[in-house]
Amino acid sequence: MEAAAIEVRDLRKVYQGRAAVDGLNLNVPRGCFFGFLGPNGAGKSTTIRMLTGLARPTSGTIHLLGRAMPDDEIEIKRRIGLVPDESLLFDRLSGAEFLEFVGRMYGLDRKLAIARAGELLGLFQLANERKKLIADYSKGMRKRIAMAASLIHRPELFLMDEPFEGVDAVGARLMKDILLDQVRGGATIFLTSHVLEVVERLCDRVAIINQGKIVKEGSIEELRCGAETLEDVFVRVVGSGNLTGKLEWL
Repeated sequence: MEAAAIEVRDLRKVYQGRAAVDGLNLNVPRGCFFGFLGPNGAGKSTTIRMLTGLARPTSGTIHLLGRAMPDDEIEIKRRIGLVPDESLLFDRLSGAEFLEFVGRMYGLDRKLAIARAGELLGLFQLANERKKLIADYSKGMRKRIAMAASLIHRPELFLMDEPFEGVDAVGARLMKDILLDQVRGGATIFLTSHVLEVVERLCDRVAIINQGKIVKEGSIEELRCGAETLEDVFVRVVGSGNLTGKLEWL
């Protein structure tokens, strides 16, 4: 039986005495489009940082693609693609130079890296901006080039933290179609997003995290009650507390 794309057991990350992630258990099957949702500060980005090896867990275990982190960290990183919440790009490189650099970092020879960089620039409708410095890119263009970079080595698993933030409707549709093609080809996508309509349309399964703990997990159909939307489920599960949405003087 093939190992899960992501298997996390009893994962904890403590900062200054506070658990940002507290006893997390996840199992993401291969070929799944998985949505990881939660309010601000719930532990989503911390979880992704631990999955990518950027933050060491306080306790617990992580297996990606059947290999243990951090024991097999180098091999795992060869097989994953990352789109971080903050665009960690080299601003003084052009889009073409950046993609070529990323391809070479993943072990592609120069000729193949240049060829794939050109194809990705065309796919993401950035061919006319290939010589423009990334420093001059808009936020949406930076997200596109970050996603292009995550694809260049044909990874098996994508970890994506708010990939659609700041992207216009045309760019978002393009990116969604590309991701769906990857899943149809057997890749696994682990996605965080505050745009619940996008998650509802794309994802096979969803987990909702709040205060560092998973509070609900399942397919969209399993999570809904009646005619609820995913937004309704999210608000019901996370809880709107005493928020009334109005002020006496407003």
